[in-house]
Amino acid sequence: MTTPVDSPESKDTSPGSVPPPALPRRRRWVRVLAGVTSLALLAGAGVAWHLYRQLDGNIQTDNDTSRELLRVQSERPSALPQATSAENILLLGSDNRGGGNGEYGQDTGTQRSDTAILLHLAADRKTATAVSLPRDLMVHIPSCRRSDGSMSNAQFAQFNWAFEFGGAACTIRTVEKLTGIRVDHHLVVDFSGFKKMVDAVGGVEVCVPHDVHDRDAHLDLKAGRQVLHGEDALGYVRTRHGIGDGSDTQRIDRQQEFLASLVKKVDSSGVLLNPTKLYPLLDAATSSLTADPGLDSLRELYDLTQTLRRTPAGQVRFLTVPRRPYTPDPNRDELVQPAAEKLFTTLREDGTVAVQEDDPGSGPDSSRSDSPSDRPSPGGTASPTSASPSATGTATDAPSYRGTTADRDVCGGSGD
Repeated sequence: MTTPVDSPESKDTSPGSVPPPALPRRRRWVRVLAGVTSLALLAGAGVAWHLYRQLDGNIQTDNDTSRELLRVQSERPSALPQATSAENILLLGSDNRGGGNGEYGQDTGTQRSDTAILLHLAADRKTATAVSLPRDLMVHIPSCRRSDGSMSNAQFAQFNWAFEFGGAACTIRTVEKLTGIRVDHHLVVDFSGFKKMVDAVGGVEVCVPHDVHDRDAHLDLKAGRQVLHGEDALGYVRTRHGIGDGSDTQRIDRQQEFLASLVKKVDSSGVLLNPTKLYPLLDAATSSLTADPGLDSLRELYDLTQTLRRTPAGQVRFLTVPRRPYTPDPNRDELVQPAAEKLFTTLREDGTVAVQEDDPGSGPDSSRSDSPSDRPSPGGTASPTSASPSATGTATDAPSYRGTTADRDVCGGSGD
């Protein structure tokens, strides 16, 4: 049998043979370095995968809402053909005071939508419009399935009762009935998550109009420009009686200004590009977030944030649906028509709206209208006007509403 030339038996081990030369020291170090690098990469990949799975697992999936919406599919509006690549996302702030939220009020055993914002992402992703829906707005709420399986009665009531009657599904159906806009996705975040997100970005800058002392909101602030962190930030956006006239309209104005400042902070501070800053933000957001199956993964949420990041800050707009005090009860709100329907139609058709700050010297509830019949009563929000040079919009004929943009300076004027 022939012995292979590379077998041990074929090697010359006689006393006079010359041993093979040792590997050069540099080559040995290269191999050691390559091995260590490979192990480090594998370990890093393992850690990254663990963190990804942890963040992904934080998100709660709202399958109940999806099943309920599927049951009433025939009653829901359809997206217009020209707006199929646009997206409408309903953002809900939970008023659930259980668990870590108990310090912000007495637990009534119910849960309501403390904040509701309909976010419209244009098909070309060049604009994003966030429309606040007042909790006190009087609306037609359809018959909804309760958590115990029973059905509520269809009724004309405050908007935030929809969430208590039938959770996110009932709120979505109410919004769709009100606006004619199909809601593609929804996200629910609670108080605790809001505080954590604010802290994760190092606080958010606001402009406090005067000294504030509100025991119920745990708020004690000095007037002027300042950075608020979790506890104070939450109290600031929730207080109604410590600032202004105590109206829900002014509370919504503060929420919009705060969210605009938050978007600006995240974008300008490079949070989305810095892993050491991004992870705490993602952990805070995902651990207190409930989403529909279309937004319940870290990848889908990250894609959403990247979409918003590509939208210029000046084209991220915040406004409130045109409203005025409800005639039978001034403590409630009603829509201003035809201004509200103009807004809803524009968004349904993926059109452009503009926002305009209050005129100098006007209060936060001042109003503008293009005809006396459309003018809301004192305390109402603006009806649409033709876009002016000072309005933020991409089309000269875009309807203009009082609001703000993410590039505005918190104490007035344009952003940097």
